[in-house]
Amino acid sequence: MNPQSTLPPTPAALPPKTGDPDATGRRGKGPRSEVRLLAGMGHIALAVWAVIVIVPILWTFLAAFKNTSEIFSSPWTLPAELRWENFGRAWTKANVGRYFLNSVIVVGFSTFGTMLLGSMAAYVLARYKFWGNRAIYYLFVSGLAFPVFLALVPLFFVVRNLGLLDTHTGVVLVYIAYSLPFTVFFLAAFFKTLPSSVAEAGMIDGCGHTRLFFQVMMPMAKPGLISVAIFNIIGQWAQYQLPLVLLSNAKDKWVLTQGIADISVNAGYEADWSGLFAALTIAILPMIIVYAVFQRQIQAGLTSGAVK
Repeated sequence: MNPQSTLPPTPAALPPKTGDPDATGRRGKGPRSEVRLLAGMGHIALAVWAVIVIVPILWTFLAAFKNTSEIFSSPWTLPAELRWENFGRAWTKANVGRYFLNSVIVVGFSTFGTMLLGSMAAYVLARYKFWGNRAIYYLFVSGLAFPVFLALVPLFFVVRNLGLLDTHTGVVLVYIAYSLPFTVFFLAAFFKTLPSSVAEAGMIDGCGHTRLFFQVMMPMAKPGLISVAIFNIIGQWAQYQLPLVLLSNAKDKWVLTQGIADISVNAGYEADWSGLFAALTIAILPMIIVYAVFQRQIQAGLTSGAVK
């Protein structure tokens, strides 16, 4: 018997694995190469999107420190000096300070009301089974597909008949109604991921439904609540159509978006473009700061509700 016949085949006799260099030195095509290709295309798309978003914001920040002649003569260069008086002129002369305070008041109360009502509704729809549960849930969700501008005319008459036209109260109530569909949709899915054993333990210890929600379930849902709250703040802060209709005749109660729009109209005649960009910077910076501070909480809330 030939002892060489029992030896295992040499590596050269084995067929090349997918993705390994073959006998000709070429690398075979496999799933890894496709993944790398898709990942590279994704990175390129994200880089292009980042440039499209970041460049206009940076240009606005730079233009806020220039004068009008610099903005048009050398738009892509750094300002010759930091002209902080542009911000002072926008804050006082253009009443951006008053509009900023109005926006803080409106967005603060509307976000609080949205999160309170939305979290309670989402919790009941997610954790309690009763007749009409799904119908109510889909009624909330259908609000996501309804364009706001289609309801502006009837909304105007409803708010006027309630005596809330040209008031912050009317705007706050409309903001809450406008933000509830997204809040309920997101939080209902999040509350479903919370363990039922904790709720059952709370009920055994004597918690009522209200106490169970506020002292047990809400702290557990903190990441999701923070994420939805930040999205609501950003969306309500940038809202223009609703306050334009509901606060058209009360200039002292205008929000920041209305004030900036008024500045842009006047800039066409007074040519105070530096004041306009300073006002835009004042409006943009708070939302960037809020998102940067709560970025980890937002990501935690989105990922926590993704897996049950």
